Amino acid sequence: QVQLVESGGGLVQPGGSLRLSCVTPATIISRNHMGWYRQAPGKTRELVASFINGGGTNYADSVKGRFAILADTSENTVYLQMNNLKPEDTAIYYCNVYPSRDDYWGQGTQVTVSS
Repeated sequence: QVQLVESGGGLVQPGGSLRLSCVTPATIISRNHMGWYRQAPGKTRELVASFINGGGTNYADSVKGRFAILADTSENTVYLQMNNLKPEDTAIYYCNVYPSRDDYWGQGTQVTVSS
């Protein structure tokens, strides 16, 4: 059973920032592209950001310029820095490999953006 453990979510006001962390097994982060995904209430899960092993990042248009993904293989951790948060960013955030694998989904971390 592969465990990817997300943390760092919480309640933040619009315009605020959060940094999410995802601890992964060393073999996962070193051999795969990594991604952050989110699922808002009543919506399907979507890819927010991806980190391409060896370099390169991609972002959904809705978060471009506000979010940044980083995969630190020395810490076996994938980060998602989220700035200028908006109410529409409210969702459960998950990390997984990219493309995702069904057997790698963890519990996620809740992010709520509200005044």
